[in-house]
Amino acid sequence: MKYLRLLRVKHYIKNGLVFLPLFFAKRVTAVDLLLKSLLAFAVFCLISSAVYIINDIRDAEMDKLHPTKCKRPIASGAVSEQTAWVICALLLAGAAAIIFFTGQGALFWLLPAIYLIINVGYSMGLKHVPIVDIAILAAGYLLRVMYGATFTGIPISGWMYLTVIAVAFYLGLGKRRGEMLSVAGDDTRFVLRFYNKGFLDKNMLMCVTLGIVFYSLWTVDAGTIEHVGGEQAVWTVPLVIMIFFKYSMSAEGKSDGDPVEIVLRDKLLLALVALLGLALFGIVYF
Repeated sequence: MKYLRLLRVKHYIKNGLVFLPLFFAKRVTAVDLLLKSLLAFAVFCLISSAVYIINDIRDAEMDKLHPTKCKRPIASGAVSEQTAWVICALLLAGAAAIIFFTGQGALFWLLPAIYLIINVGYSMGLKHVPIVDIAILAAGYLLRVMYGATFTGIPISGWMYLTVIAVAFYLGLGKRRGEMLSVAGDDTRFVLRFYNKGFLDKNMLMCVTLGIVFYSLWTVDAGTIEHVGGEQAVWTVPLVIMIFFKYSMSAEGKSDGDPVEIVLRDKLLLALVALLGLALFGIVYF
């Protein structure tokens, strides 16, 4: 169990973004493309776990001062740093092996390398640089979508990319907002000294608004109407708005701002997300 917590397996839900190109291209039944998406998913699971381990090793002393992060395997002493480094190396080797045996171009290496480099930079000090820290958090979501498109060779709508970018910034800002309001957050996250609640609230509002607008434009785009689901996709916009309403309500409550924790702990939010998934599946495939 401690090793699963070290790998942060529940955060693999974010790696599901690699399946977006396959899903909206109506190709989930294509076994070869589905296998490629699964391999892309595996690559990001391995690399993201390695990144979490590096971050936890770097932050171990600070995490010991945090009311919840002190329970992380490295900070609590359940897993030694030496063991953590070995596991990290094995994860990166596994990701490299998958890319080596399945990849056929520079992008297969470049996108995971960019993700790894910027996140190691984040752990080494970029997380203390305001705005840059949030941009790195947002870039992680975008790189996942791009990697799914690269691995399968399926292009994705520009509106969908813009939607992912806007929502990613919203989630990053929300994470900082939650950390700012959590107990002892200011003592364990240096960059919070540069932010204030008003700044984060205003920019969260801007990003969520853009996200809804971009998604709405995607649903009425001629390409979407032709290739995805006729004009029916526009009827999912109210549901997307409700999801953001509920997410904001949960994020602004008793939360440290972690998107995965917020979603997994809120049954109504989970139900709304599942309903959106089912609605889109019905529209795209039926």
